[in-house]
Amino acid sequence: MVRLNVNPTRMELSRLKKQLGTATRGHKLLKDKQDELMRRFILLVKKNNQLRINVEQELTAALSRFVLANATLNEAFIEELVAIPANDVSLDVIEKNIMSVTVPIMNFHYDETIVEAPLNYGYLNSNAELDAAFDKISTILPKLLELAEVEKTCQLMSEEIEKTRRRVNALEYMTIPQLEETIYYIQMKLEENERSEITRLIKIKNMGSNT
Repeated sequence: MVRLNVNPTRMELSRLKKQLGTATRGHKLLKDKQDELMRRFILLVKKNNQLRINVEQELTAALSRFVLANATLNEAFIEELVAIPANDVSLDVIEKNIMSVTVPIMNFHYDETIVEAPLNYGYLNSNAELDAAFDKISTILPKLLELAEVEKTCQLMSEEIEKTRRRVNALEYMTIPQLEETIYYIQMKLEENERSEITRLIKIKNMGSNT
């Protein structure tokens, strides 16, 4: 480790000791922050994985029903049903602070009656598979929106964890060792100067005694 290029004086020694104290406290705070971020991140990832599994399973079931419906119904009829959205979804995003990480809280607004009646169409040209597919897709909507919020939060927290990790490592493996080595060097230099000064004074005293 290359020590800092400073003059070996008591003033510099005092200044560097203060810097070392600040760096050590900062390292502890950042390490605590990193540990807490990791704890919350792991919980969020578990929630995200479970939510994603549920959503994917339900989407797969819905799409399987839709494929069966598409095989037995007029394709033009199905395209006409889904050409115009049955409902508008609006989004309000507010911010929440988690350990200095600004994450989004997504409030989705949509007509909840769409879950009960997702599309208005006659049943003459329809079948049970198509009805079940639309029902399934509509009930998945709230979970899908929640998944978007959780995944975005996981992404932002992972970025903050990486930034915090780099800062912790910089302090632990560069800044603090540099300060410690420089402080040690200055202390050794000052002690050496003191010994030299004492030796010089003794020689002067002895010279005075001999005269």
